[in-house]
Amino acid sequence: MASNQGNEQGKGAGSSQKTSESGSAKGTSKRGFAAMNEEQQREIASKGGQAAHQKGTAHEFDSEEARRAGQKGGEAVSRNREHMAEIGRKGGESRQSAQRANESRSTAARSGGTGRQGGKDEDDNG
Repeated sequence: MASNQGNEQGKGAGSSQKTSESGSAKGTSKRGFAAMNEEQQREIASKGGQAAHQKGTAHEFDSEEARRAGQKGGEAVSRNREHMAEIGRKGGESRQSAQRANESRSTAARSGGTGRQGGKDEDDNG
């Protein structure tokens, strides 16, 4: 009987419209919570969170527990060598560009030009 209900539901006019609008590659459609827009989902989830707090069953991280969770996540991320190499590469590029910018400023200052940077420092200090 349950299989008949599923077949009937799939043949219904409303169901075929949903499938064409938001169906996945398999031809299934979103139903219930997943079919709601983001605002409706957030509103319902918020009510659930409030109810859990009132009931006393909501979980709140203390600082030690949050620290352990962050450490665990960091360990998991650091196992991905490609990801870590990319982070290091970006950091090196950023540091290199900052170093070049500092060198160009100091070269301009040594050449006798009192650029904006020099004027700013005098105003801040005096």
